[in-house]
Order: sequence, then structure tokens, then C-alpha cells
Amino acid sequence: MAHLLVIESWVGSMSRLLPRALGEGGHRFTFLTRDLHHYLRAAPDDGTHPLLAAENVLTADTNDPAALLPYAERLHGVLGFDGVLSSCDYYLPLVARTAHRLGLPGPAPDAVTAACRKDLTRRALAGAGVPGPSYALCDDPGQALAAARAIGFPLVVKPVDLCAGMFVREVLDERELTAALRALEAFPVNARGQRRAPVVLLEELLTGPEVSVETVSFDGTAHVVGVTDKSVGGAPSFIETGHMFPAALDPADAAAAVSTALAALAALGLDQVVAHTEIKLTPAGPRVVEVNPRPAGNRITELVRRVTGVDLAAACVDVALGRRPDLTVHRTGVASAAIAFLVPERTGLLDGFDGEPAVRRDDAVVELSLAGPGRDIRPATSNNEYLGHVMTADTEGLGARRTAERLLTGLRPRYRPAGAQAVPA
Repeated sequence: MAHLLVIESWVGSMSRLLPRALGEGGHRFTFLTRDLHHYLRAAPDDGTHPLLAAENVLTADTNDPAALLPYAERLHGVLGFDGVLSSCDYYLPLVARTAHRLGLPGPAPDAVTAACRKDLTRRALAGAGVPGPSYALCDDPGQALAAARAIGFPLVVKPVDLCAGMFVREVLDERELTAALRALEAFPVNARGQRRAPVVLLEELLTGPEVSVETVSFDGTAHVVGVTDKSVGGAPSFIETGHMFPAALDPADAAAAVSTALAALAALGLDQVVAHTEIKLTPAGPRVVEVNPRPAGNRITELVRRVTGVDLAAACVDVALGRRPDLTVHRTGVASAAIAFLVPERTGLLDGFDGEPAVRRDDAVVELSLAGPGRDIRPATSNNEYLGHVMTADTEGLGARRTAERLLTGLRPRYRPAGAQAVPA
């Protein structure tokens, strides 16, 4: 039985999948956080958040590596850890540094840092000749305006160190660019209390279908689990509105996406890691959008598991322990699985969903999750603001996405009258 140190986590699906994988693997874990209430607030209605069922729940300033690393070393001397992991992008570099400090398995800290900083990723990929968009890293509005003129509108504005598409915007002209820069400047600290880098990335707008390549790397080799396709909406934001696994792609396009993703992992030097690499299939060929050195979010890992039987959460635990994960594909009876997200488009107080009973009765539905009544909602600007999702499975072919999207159209948010009070958080 191994004992792992889990340092922070997202509070979404992976925060539940990792504890499940740890338990099913017969492992123990200690959970370390700077803000216990962050997870208490995210507890399910029927009990405690799974992360808080850890053998030990400890608090420390996870935003201060200088203090956290020696603290983790002292804990290791008492509790004896066999691996370190997290699902939260903001702490992945710290996890890699902690594993290195404790002499435990894990990816190279510099490689993880480069993958988690979009500007460092661009620099590493460009240096290795891995195709991506034209880009510029800018320190101030004047530099950004000059770079935008050189790249050409429309273009994409990105923070270098935020997640879930936060503050990523398509801008059509200098006025929109200035507004996007001001909005980003007004958000100097992320949701975990970490001060952001005061720089902005401008990128050429890539066109074409978007996919992600799911991989597991260990012992110097990246193993491809499959390719996921995705739909993106919410312009001028880039909101993921759905996914299907496996992607409905021409084999040549799938092979090109895979080879580009593997080249990106190699350029960054990533090993001992589960990765989720996003690729745009442009008319000029595949281009890397970003490399995420952790399992895919948005329930993609569950789509993969339903089709292949491969458990990427369990693989994440195994590589953190320095073990060879089980990537054997099993016959599950599912040919494709898809998820479609309900994206809010207006402001209001949620009362419920018309059409919910009929969708729940549909045989194709394998998972339906909807926000509860009383939620105060607004139009979405990132992947953090969904009202819910429907997941479907197709036993015959690649029809799961079409079914999920059809069912989603049957869910209509219902709003309370103006003046109604929100339910306290």
C-alpha cells in the first residue's frame, strides 16, 4: 500500500476521480491545502468532499514554495510518502519540485513549469520547430499594440498563467485589444491567491477543428491513449461546449495531430506525466494550442474510460509512484462517448430546467448533471461557468456527439422573476 501526498486540487470532476483511483488502487493519501474552506464549500450535498476523506488533512501555505518544500520534507520524514500529485494546474510545478526535493518519482520541474506557462511553452516549441501560431509576449499596452499590428488582426489575447480559458479573447481591432488588456490588468491575482505574471501573450488566430491528444509518458516514452475532438463557442471567448472520444477524424488528420503532440512533449522534456495536448487542425497543418501536464478535464477522462477501459486517473497515480500504468484497451461495448455542456447566455436567477425529465429518461444518457435552483448566473466567459452537462454513449459508431447535442437542446433553463432572492452560497 503506497502513501501519496496530494497538494491542492481542482474541485471539479478530477478532484473526485483521483481519490477514487487512489482508493481503488489500495493507496492512502495525505491532503495538503492552504484553504480548507475552498473544499468544504465544494462538498457534494450528500456528504464530505472526497479529498477531505484523506488519512491526514493538513494546512500549509502552498503558495510559498520556500516554506512549503522544507515543510513537505519534514512531513515525509514522519509519514513516508511514495509519490506526490495534484490535478490543479496552478500547483503542478510545485508538485514536481516537491517530488524532486523528496527524491520521489515525477516529471522534471523545469519541464512542468514550461508547460504551465504559455509563454515558456511557445518559446520551447518554437525553438524545437514544433508548429504553433505566430506570437508575441508583451509587457505593456504600447508593446502589445505594436505587436498586434505586426501579427495582424484578428488575433488572440491570452494571459500566460490562467486556466479554463479565463480572459482568453479574440480581438478584431485595437479598441478591442485595449479593452481586453484592461480587463486582464484588473485581475492581478488568480482564484488561488497567486499573483499573476504581468505579461500578455498575443497569438495569431488559428482556424480549423480542435482536438486533444491524451498521452501517458513513463520511462522516456509517451504512449498515446487516443484523440478527443471538441467544439468551441462563446465568441469572442473560447468556451469548450462539448467533446467526443474518439475523435471523428480522417486517419491522416489523427496521425498528424498525434505526431505534433508527441513532438511538443519531447520539446518540453515531459516524462512521468499524463498529458492533454490541444491541437488545432488548420488548413496549413496541425498547430499546438497548449500542453497540459495533467489528465484532461471536462470529464474527458470519463469519455476515454467508457470507450477504452483505460483509467487515466489511475494512470496519473501510477506514474506519480514511478510504476508502469495499465494502458490495455478493453472491449467495453461503447464505440464513442460524448459530453455536451449547457453554457449560460443570459443573466438571471436559475429556477430549474424545462425538459429535464424527458432527457433523464433517454436511454442514451449515461450522465446528467445540472446546476441547482437559486444559482445566480450570468453569460459565460470561460469554462468555469457551465450550467451542467449531458454525457452519452453510442454502442454502434461515432454518433455520441450528435446525440448529446440533440439532448442538450431539450434542456431549457428557467429563470425566477426579477426581484427574487438568490440562495445563500
